[in-house]
Amino acid sequence: MQEFPRTKVENLSLSRLIIGTNWFLGWSHTSAARDKFIKSEITEQRVADIIEVFMRAGIDTIMGFAHNEKMMNSIRRAEDSVGRKLIIISTPGLNLAGTPQAEAENEKLLDEEAEQGVAICMPHQSSTDVLCDRLNRKIRRMDKYCAMIRQRGMIPGLSTHMPEVPIYADEMDLDVGAYIQIYNAAGFLMQIEVDWVQRMIWQRKKPVMTIKPLAAGKLIPLVGLAFAWATLRDQDMVTVGTITPDEAREVIEISASLLERRACGVELQRTRSKRSIDGK
Repeated sequence: MQEFPRTKVENLSLSRLIIGTNWFLGWSHTSAARDKFIKSEITEQRVADIIEVFMRAGIDTIMGFAHNEKMMNSIRRAEDSVGRKLIIISTPGLNLAGTPQAEAENEKLLDEEAEQGVAICMPHQSSTDVLCDRLNRKIRRMDKYCAMIRQRGMIPGLSTHMPEVPIYADEMDLDVGAYIQIYNAAGFLMQIEVDWVQRMIWQRKKPVMTIKPLAAGKLIPLVGLAFAWATLRDQDMVTVGTITPDEAREVIEISASLLERRACGVELQRTRSKRSIDGK
């Protein structure tokens, strides 16, 4: 595979595999000890090295929080090394207090997003889901925030853990280009059954960026990625995080082999119990 398959969000072309950043920043969804390890051991240069592996495989899209210094420094290092720009999807948290001061903070935040070169700005689940009104099937006030994002030259979108949010946004004709939704074979952190979320994704008007395909390490890459790529539409995306360049190479090759319907070239891990299978 010379260039990883691509899709579009509005007129923007981006890779269908998206570089996740939770494992760069210390959000393991596993334990406080694992978070502490990530924060202390995963340096800016190591993150840049991982990003570079993705970029050299044509995966030029990254999702995270553009206000994190470590993440942005790592992105710039990788871009300088490869000589190519990344497409940045940012998931900022908004101040929802509704006061003039809160709105001024949001204006400043979104100004900074644009200055950082963010292409797609998708308010984080911690903001989006708070505004979801199940009674009236609305996402309150989000039209205003989407307009603020659009005014700054970024594509607005929504990051959510709630399957209702993309449905209501479609019903409202909300000005968004894409959705972020949790989706994995284990149902990890998903609020309803996996088959219901899969049906919801297929019925959406906009592309969906799925997150946590490996259920925070609870699924091996082949299982998690095979499920994701087999059950999504061609316009949808898969976001995956890694903590070493070799892990990045593995998820790229596994994904490519699944999409191309060919044998995977990833070296398997070995234990003594495998000797009876291949004699090595």
